[in-house]
Amino acid sequence: MKNLIGVSALASGSKGNSILIDGPDGSLIVDAGLSAREITRRLEVMGAPLDRLSGILVTHDHSDHLRGVRVLAKRLGLTVYGTADTLKAAGLDGETPLEVVRSGVDFEVAGFTVRPFSLPHDAEDPVGYLLAMGTVKIGIATDLGCATALVRRRLAGCDMLILESNYEEKMLLQGPYPWFLKQRIQGRMGHLSNEDSSQILGELLHPGLQSVILAHLSEVNNCPGAALERAEGAVGGRNNGVRITAASMAEPTEMFYIEK
Repeated sequence: MKNLIGVSALASGSKGNSILIDGPDGSLIVDAGLSAREITRRLEVMGAPLDRLSGILVTHDHSDHLRGVRVLAKRLGLTVYGTADTLKAAGLDGETPLEVVRSGVDFEVAGFTVRPFSLPHDAEDPVGYLLAMGTVKIGIATDLGCATALVRRRLAGCDMLILESNYEEKMLLQGPYPWFLKQRIQGRMGHLSNEDSSQILGELLHPGLQSVILAHLSEVNNCPGAALERAEGAVGGRNNGVRITAASMAEPTEMFYIEK
């Protein structure tokens, strides 16, 4: 499928996150928050050949995005891409091939032009990623407390979005978490609620948007139905031709294809 780019959330949630992006010239993993063995298993379930993998893009240094990076990179001989502070905080050493990236500076890998962009989150220099190939643009923004003007600019005009929809506010406030943690989640350096995410999605809606994956849903403070209801409401009647799904920890999403 030379002209197709495929995207699947291999896992997404508070316990582990990983995204597969497959292009004509190779594949990329964005984050590896499950064990290397489990990520490999899920790739095999998806029918994704391991020898097509070209690298791992790391968004930030929290364990639910980092857990399998070292072993997966070593096992498959992959370069790990991340900001200098992220790679340092992750404790990755000389045994792992590393490539330092900077927010706003493009680089090339697996046939994609990749632009990191800064996200407001309580980690060491976290980033989202905009991946472009030809006219196709894929925007990834998870783990952010608010959508800054920069985030909105980077995600504008994308054919596909992977966007955080972490919690339903009422569930969070009435749930079992201690108050300090609820405040952290709701803060500007925390996570996006379903309402936040749907508002951003409504602003980003345009005729070329084909697919949206709602990511990083909390298992305690959210449910797929609530996230999808808000997102679909933001997009409008019959979803305006946009396919929306909520990713989960249990299994990969289907592969969403975009024509190059």
